[in-house]
Amino acid sequence: MSSTTNAGNAKSRVKLNTETGGLRRLPVVKPHKEIIATARRQAYRESDPDKTIKNAKLRARKQATIKLDALTKALSKPLREAVDGYRRELRRLHPFEKVVADLTARARQKKDGLTLTDVLDDIHESRKEMLITGKDWVAKAKSAESARDAMQIMEEGEAALCETFSALAGDAVDGLLELQKSLRTTPAVRLDTPAVVLVGSPNVGKSSIVRTISSATPEVNNYPFTTRGMTLGHVEVFWKDEVGGVAEVNFDAENNSERRSTSASYAYSQLCQVMDSPGLLVRADNDRNEMEALTLAAMQHLPTAVMYVMDLSGLAGDACSSVEDQLQLRKEMRARFPRRPWIDVVSKCDLGVVDDAREKLIEILDGDDYIELSIHEGIGVEELRKKVVNMLAEVRIVLDAMASAN
Repeated sequence: MSSTTNAGNAKSRVKLNTETGGLRRLPVVKPHKEIIATARRQAYRESDPDKTIKNAKLRARKQATIKLDALTKALSKPLREAVDGYRRELRRLHPFEKVVADLTARARQKKDGLTLTDVLDDIHESRKEMLITGKDWVAKAKSAESARDAMQIMEEGEAALCETFSALAGDAVDGLLELQKSLRTTPAVRLDTPAVVLVGSPNVGKSSIVRTISSATPEVNNYPFTTRGMTLGHVEVFWKDEVGGVAEVNFDAENNSERRSTSASYAYSQLCQVMDSPGLLVRADNDRNEMEALTLAAMQHLPTAVMYVMDLSGLAGDACSSVEDQLQLRKEMRARFPRRPWIDVVSKCDLGVVDDAREKLIEILDGDDYIELSIHEGIGVEELRKKVVNMLAEVRIVLDAMASAN
């Protein structure tokens, strides 16, 4: 297979990926003290005295007017760019990234009571006040009665404008900067890559499964609103045609390793994703924390199949991970996402199953298959890997259809 074929296939599948990464396109905001220092330097460069004006008073008036006007604009412009840029990019975010931005802002709100909308509104109002204040000082400079008065007004006006900026916009700008650092370092998602997300209650073995059926050293995607990251492994799939056929699979693919297939009959290869997610509890959405909201957002907005993981041994070690809660959660999640490719997995089967749990599960599944898995004893691992590849192929067909439509 030629490298040209690979390149052509890669180009045809990159369009969807351009829809994400919006959080990293957010405007760069500088600390308010740095904005002030930059504005003062810019105003100084633009306000040399006009030596062609022989009258000292008129020359001083013009210098003071230009400097105060330049300072006002230099202080106001970054505020306008921040507000306009944030509002524009937030409107353009992919739905998953909108949820991530909202959760990040919600965490900040818990810290100081301010929402992102509040911060942007404060900055917008501060800019309007800066323009009014600057206009007043420019008017004073224009009407100075002497050259000495003009220079004094210029000096006092510069100090007043900088103090006003700090008082009105300082906290809001620095708060936005703090939020920006979190948002711009948020992991970027890929929409052109098939993925399987592992879902279930806390402590049911999701991360261990990711490490077993995917790359040996998975990534951990950390989000600013939680200490619980999402473990992300890779499975390299060699597709043999354009309708989801699989020629070969490499479960030990490393993200940066050289990838090749021993099979000659494949169209292209692709690193697909296998990710765990923060545990879900049985409760209303309004009562869910940020970690649970992240899991639901991944299921709702990313191109994923779902692996629902249960530990029916009764030894999950979390009061919210009882067998009854896990089975109830499974019913609720499957009803919520009925069209997703789906597999149910009973993990840690070597530890046994509590009385009647298997019967209750079979009743809930209503004829659907499930896999009993023991990573410790190697039970069900190969069967699960085959099912994961089949689900990735299903997701790929949907992604190809979406790419063709676009």
